[in-house]
Amino acid sequence: MKLNTVEPADGSRPARKRVGRGIGSGFGKTCGRGHKGQKSRAGGFHKVGFEGGQMPLQRRLPKRGFKSLTNMLNVEVRLSEIDALPVDEIDLSTLKQASLITQHALSAKVILSGEIKRKVVLKGVGATAGARSAIEAAGGSVAE
Repeated sequence: MKLNTVEPADGSRPARKRVGRGIGSGFGKTCGRGHKGQKSRAGGFHKVGFEGGQMPLQRRLPKRGFKSLTNMLNVEVRLSEIDALPVDEIDLSTLKQASLITQHALSAKVILSGEIKRKVVLKGVGATAGARSAIEAAGGSVAE
């Protein structure tokens, strides 16, 4: 085998369409674009989803669901993260200083994830029923 004899497999590389090269080529005159219409003209593009003036599918279907904008202002804190904090009285500012929650958070809630082994007092921070019972079992309290 020599480099000058290497060729692609038959049918793997179809010949390109040479448009506008006369009637004998099969792509003369209108160059395979047909007669008139948007697709026959230069720059005949349209918006994605455009249906020729008919009401598009994404506008015909009803809107569904709701995404709360305040959802990112209400954050969750794990019980194991509370246990790792060096302070006993925990409030929103304490959690922000420890970088457990974002500075923009308006409220926080402790969830039962992990365990707590020491006494802590939550002030102005919510707790789920499971987290509340775990904190109280360790000798702490939740004051909202």
